[in-house]
Amino acid sequence: MKRDLPPLAWLRAFEATGRHLSFTKAAEELNVTPSALSHQVRQLEDMLGQKLFVRLNRAIELTEAGQRCHPGLRSGFNLLADAMAQLRPAVPPNRLVVGTGPAFAAKWLAPRLYRFVDAHPDLDLRIAASLAVTSLGEQGLDVAIRFGRGNYQDVTVEKLLDEAIAPMCSPAFLEQHPMESPADLEKVQLLHDDSMRPFPGLPGWEDWARAAGVPNLNVDRGLRFNHADHGLDAAMEGAGIVMGRRTLSVRDLNAGRLVMPFDISVPVRNAAFWLIYPTDEQGNMTAKVSSFRDWIHEEIAAEPLPF
Repeated sequence: MKRDLPPLAWLRAFEATGRHLSFTKAAEELNVTPSALSHQVRQLEDMLGQKLFVRLNRAIELTEAGQRCHPGLRSGFNLLADAMAQLRPAVPPNRLVVGTGPAFAAKWLAPRLYRFVDAHPDLDLRIAASLAVTSLGEQGLDVAIRFGRGNYQDVTVEKLLDEAIAPMCSPAFLEQHPMESPADLEKVQLLHDDSMRPFPGLPGWEDWARAAGVPNLNVDRGLRFNHADHGLDAAMEGAGIVMGRRTLSVRDLNAGRLVMPFDISVPVRNAAFWLIYPTDEQGNMTAKVSSFRDWIHEEIAAEPLPF
């Protein structure tokens, strides 16, 4: 019996949005705008004649119909990915593909990788910098480093690094704009790292201002960046003061390229950096993944975080 299916793009939009419960994160993964993705989901809902999401003020949830449909659709896309993988050229056994976000790749991972390469010259290391959080197999990854809540399915998950935030700027900017108290931030340009906005409840300028005792500080002004490393780079160039993330700024703080005008930070309690990799039924990982896992834990232990 012939069964009419909706366009694949609509189904993909629904699957990604249902997995993230975020139009913004799903749009980043699929490389479309949030409005275009939302429109595709609405077209699917119109075709089906029922709602798939409950749209709340600052979040979305799957409806009962969406909950019934989403697991099967996700399995279907995984099967499609597995089928297409059979057509790809065989991957050399010594190739190690590591996936991570662009900011973590630029600010933390890339400057340290030469030590891994020197220690493992037999491995063909590839870095796949992307915000997509689809399955490892679908992305062709052996291991991934992801920032989030740690609730990843069908993989082994280890916490790597907790995160915290604090204002940071260049030494030259601080010299030009002396700040004796947090209230002096009213006089300078603020820079915003919007990369954590897809995770509701994570702290930002507002939370830091409350912790610093200046809850009425105007923090809605200033430049905004959707990649954390762009905000840090702008701060190092003297564009303003950024609410920087500890993990991504550690090398710049330790090298003196960035400074903290105030000894006040706010911990990120409900998200962290995680190492994710597949294991077999006995819980064993491949030798190349084991080498990378051991190396990254050694690197973390060798460079204490600055706050």
